[in-house]
Amino acid sequence: MPTTAVDQITAATKANVDALTKSGNAAIAGFQELAKAYQALATKNAEKLTSSIQALAVAKTPAEFIELQQKLIKEGVDAAVSDSRNIADLTTAVFTAAFEPVQKQVEAVQKAVRK
Repeated sequence: MPTTAVDQITAATKANVDALTKSGNAAIAGFQELAKAYQALATKNAEKLTSSIQALAVAKTPAEFIELQQKLIKEGVDAAVSDSRNIADLTTAVFTAAFEPVQKQVEAVQKAVRK
């Protein structure tokens, strides 16, 4: 247990540095996870676009083309909403994980100051 003011300052500084290091590491890992999610989403969307164009190209009548186009638009909107929700959830989780060590350190300092 720190007994002198210098020991207390040293311990507090070490705790602050540790919290910032953990926060930085969590942020880096989180941003890598977000980048992978965006890459997977881009790949999925490119594949869906290709398959949609191929499906539209084989439509035999204008009515079939329009019906398929409307179906693809609905599926696209549904997928966009779902994908946006997933990315938002992942982004929230990343920022929460990145700031948690700093938040805990701030709370610990506030608790220590109140004593």
